[in-house]
Amino acid sequence: MIAVVVLLVVVVLLVAFFVGGYNRLVALRNRFKNAFAQIDVQLQRRHDLIPNLVETAKAYMKHERETLEAVIAARNQAVAAQKAAAANPADAAAMRGLAGAEGALTGVLGRLFAVMEAYPNLKADQNMRQLSEELTSTENRVAFARQAFNDAVMAYNTAREVFPTVIVANMFGFTAAQLFEIESPAQRAAPKVSFT
Repeated sequence: MIAVVVLLVVVVLLVAFFVGGYNRLVALRNRFKNAFAQIDVQLQRRHDLIPNLVETAKAYMKHERETLEAVIAARNQAVAAQKAAAANPADAAAMRGLAGAEGALTGVLGRLFAVMEAYPNLKADQNMRQLSEELTSTENRVAFARQAFNDAVMAYNTAREVFPTVIVANMFGFTAAQLFEIESPAQRAAPKVSFT
């Protein structure tokens, strides 16, 4: 009789362990997916501002067509990468693609702002100043959202790798999540916006 009770207690403890570990991993996975949703909102805002910025610049920068087209092309690639990553933020390839596309967009925006320095009338345009301020604000929001996402991914990855939760993670297919990292130092810098 005592052996049956001990066996029953062991079984109950094992079930509780697996259920608790599974539920914890699900909660952490949902947390990093929610954190990505916050990045998604800010990236969408950034992507929505860029066509307005380019349209405003077009009126002044008639001879800089190549730069403006590069900005729009990079924006379109970033939008496509954003949609792929939003569909599954746990997909490492999609996150790397998003980081690369956003880094490329930041690079061409930096080039656009460098070219814009040569156009004093454009620098003085009120609409351009407002768009630039909104873009700078959005860049800051993206950085904060990316930090929150990376923190959530780190908590999830740590939980799925520690013993004994690693057993539950492997049994139920909880794969590692990818951090949202910008690869090159040039891509890490936000575009410099200065109309003073």
